[in-house]
Amino acid sequence: MSLKSETSAKKPNTTLRFVVIGIAALAVIGVLALVILMAIGGSGEASEAISAPPLSGENVLSIVSSASEVRFSLDETLAGRPVRVVGRTSEIAGDIRVDFADPSASEVGTIRINARTLATDNEFRNRALRGLILQSVEDRFEFSEFVPTGITGLPATVTTCQPFNFQVTGSLTVRDITQEVTFDLTVTPVSTTWIEGYAAATVTREMFQLTIPNAPGVANVSDEVLLEFDFTATPGGTIDATPEVNCPTPEATEAAS
Repeated sequence: MSLKSETSAKKPNTTLRFVVIGIAALAVIGVLALVILMAIGGSGEASEAISAPPLSGENVLSIVSSASEVRFSLDETLAGRPVRVVGRTSEIAGDIRVDFADPSASEVGTIRINARTLATDNEFRNRALRGLILQSVEDRFEFSEFVPTGITGLPATVTTCQPFNFQVTGSLTVRDITQEVTFDLTVTPVSTTWIEGYAAATVTREMFQLTIPNAPGVANVSDEVLLEFDFTATPGGTIDATPEVNCPTPEATEAAS
């Protein structure tokens, strides 16, 4: 066999060796990334009980954490499949006042959540959230809050069991970045001492400089993020009994009509 033939025969083996080394290197990098996430993400446990600056005056209702939930959701591709990622926490606090006599005087106080306790269905993602994205593993970034600056669209009258819609604009702080955000709210006064509601707003990761770290199998993470908030509020933020009035569900109302 000529020298040229021997050299040609060696090339495939050399190429294969580089491919194997490359795959091995990527595998090692992936394992190291997962190890780092497990090391820096923390436990996700709150450092203290959730609280928020209270509203003063009469007829103030406080959010019942155990009966409320804050969620964020966005889209990503995971291992080649489209996935809707949802993160949740019930670590929420804040005050609301619905003024039945003068709805225009109704107020929404500062709403605070413990971002460290937000959790999805994937522990590696949770650790990335806490350690690298929201950085809520750090005590200074543990809490995110929304401080209302204006309310629009309040109705002229408020009636028990009748939902009403309005908008609340305010300053939303995530880590050390604050942006103006407007939430659309629907509130149902179950009684004068029990209200239930839903709030939603769409923000972007870019607004809060939330960068997604490179992770094996994760791609196409959407910039838009939907923020949602289901809440119940009562005096003192506790539930000692069921409300005095049981409002019919929308399904029941439709069936009766």
